[in-house]
Amino acid sequence: MLKGQLCTVRHLLTADLNTFIALVNDLPSRGNYFSTHFKSPETMRREFMQNSFVTEDSELFVIEDALHHIVGVITHFKSRTPTSREIGYRLFDTKLAGQGYVTEACRLLVDYLFNVHQYHRLELLTAPENVASARIAEKCGFRAEGTLRQSFFINGHYQDVTVFSLLRPEWEARRL
Repeated sequence: MLKGQLCTVRHLLTADLNTFIALVNDLPSRGNYFSTHFKSPETMRREFMQNSFVTEDSELFVIEDALHHIVGVITHFKSRTPTSREIGYRLFDTKLAGQGYVTEACRLLVDYLFNVHQYHRLELLTAPENVASARIAEKCGFRAEGTLRQSFFINGHYQDVTVFSLLRPEWEARRL
C-alpha cells in the first residue's frame, strides 16, 4: 500500500471486485481517450482469481480517496525493453478531475517503481489533446519526447499519442 496525503494506492481486494468491475466498465466515464472495448465481468473475475491483476508483465492498483472510495486505477506494465515500464491511469469520475488524485497516485507509483525495482526508464503515453494527462506527466517530472503517429485505435479512429519519459537519474535529482 502506498499512502499519500490525498489518496492511497493499493492492490484490489476481493471485497472491491464488484465495484471495480462496474467502474472500469462504465462507458461514459471513459471519455474520448479510452477504448470502448472492455472485458466481461466473468473474464475479469476469473483473471482476478488467478492473479489478482498482478503478474510479471503488469501490476494494477486502485486509487482510493480518504473515505476509502475507489476513485481511479493506475497500473504499470511491460514496455519495449526490460529496463523500462509504462504507466497508465484513469480517473473514474470526471467531477474529481483537477483535485490531484491521479498526480499524487502517479508520484507514489513512480517512487515505488524506482525504489523497489531496477527500472531505468518510465513512460506515459497520452493523446496530445489530453491536456490534463500531459499536465500530470509534467508535474511528476516526465518530459515529452515525441509523437507516435496514429498508434492507438480509439472510438473508431486512429489517434496520435505523445510519449513522456522519466529516467532514474532525473527522478533522483528531483528528490534532492
